[in-house]
Amino acid sequence: MNQDSPLFKDLTSILYTEAELRDAVAALGKRITLDYQGKAPLMVCILKGASVFFTDLIRQIDLPLEIEFMAISSYGASTVSSGEVRMVKDLDRPILGRDVLIVDDIVDSGMTLSFLKRTLTNRGAGSLRLVTLLDKPSRRTVPLTVDYSCFQIPDAFVVGYGLDYDEKYRNLPLVGVLDPKVYTK
Repeated sequence: MNQDSPLFKDLTSILYTEAELRDAVAALGKRITLDYQGKAPLMVCILKGASVFFTDLIRQIDLPLEIEFMAISSYGASTVSSGEVRMVKDLDRPILGRDVLIVDDIVDSGMTLSFLKRTLTNRGAGSLRLVTLLDKPSRRTVPLTVDYSCFQIPDAFVVGYGLDYDEKYRNLPLVGVLDPKVYTK
């Protein structure tokens, strides 16, 4: 993507370049491969935001894994969680006894992943771990531990590499801070 694109003009800074993302995802994939040797984990992608990260991550994991997708909503067109977590798309198969890794793009308040962790644990997951590209612990409103993360980030509204604002900016090949003038109109 050309850096003259209007999408880049809406960023105040770049947090992680394409190369930094690629290296971090590769390292995380190796770590998960080592931790799950001899197992066949079920990788659950949280749509839509995690789709880019998820696709790159699973290609770095050298295990006989399976994939599933879930869609959860708590933001809408806002930059902060509404506080209400809504399941839009559920899993297509049972997870009883499975080693499950929930893969999300960013952990902010922790409400969404806390909800999912509770839900999937109640369905009998053999083990359950949380994987995220970005972790923003300063915004946590519920106790939640992230098991695998590529980066801890400051309290800023970020887009790119699957992360969006109002369904835009997902296609940026990097992660950048969105200029507040875009979402405070």
